[in-house]
Amino acid sequence: MEKELFDVIVNKGLSYEQYTKLTTEQIEDSQKKVLSEAEKGLLDYAVLNQHRSKRLDKTYSVSDSLNSTLHKVTVPQVWMVITENWCGDSAQSLPVLAKIASVNPLIQLKIVLRDENPEIMDKYLTNGTKSIPVMVAFSNDGDELFKWGPRPEGAVKVIQQAKAEGLEKEKMYERLHAWYAKDKGKEIESEFGILLEPFTVDKSHNKLNP
Repeated sequence: MEKELFDVIVNKGLSYEQYTKLTTEQIEDSQKKVLSEAEKGLLDYAVLNQHRSKRLDKTYSVSDSLNSTLHKVTVPQVWMVITENWCGDSAQSLPVLAKIASVNPLIQLKIVLRDENPEIMDKYLTNGTKSIPVMVAFSNDGDELFKWGPRPEGAVKVIQQAKAEGLEKEKMYERLHAWYAKDKGKEIESEFGILLEPFTVDKSHNKLNP
């Protein structure tokens, strides 16, 4: 990552608390305005996603297994998440990522708004599309460590199957969010356990894992 863009992430990226506060302010402000149909649609998504995220904020906790892995991470990291509050996948993933990151003080979570930072989004396209959320971990020097997103693999398979069945978009996303509700963050945890393993120390042998 170029230094200028990395500085934007570190200095202007939002904490999870700042992001949730901004979402609330944007919703309240939009509800006072006369909106176009497109704007009303985005507002409806933001409100629904806020409910989804608040539910996870209350109910999700990091498993003992991942908690143990996180405490073995000795490499300082900046976790950038590119997202927007109208994104349903983000509403299901971001609260989980925020709690995971909060376990280890060496991990700093920074949220970057996709539409305000096209120069960053363009570097992390998924199959040529601006799919979100995308999470990229960096060292404190801006070197990329690993990337995750925009969905856990189980959610990817749900969408692939729904498309294969020819489901309409509304039904497809109903199935997707039903999967998230049933999974409760377990697959994200599993994937991050694997991603973080190279950056952990086996304390019993006091050496960095290969």
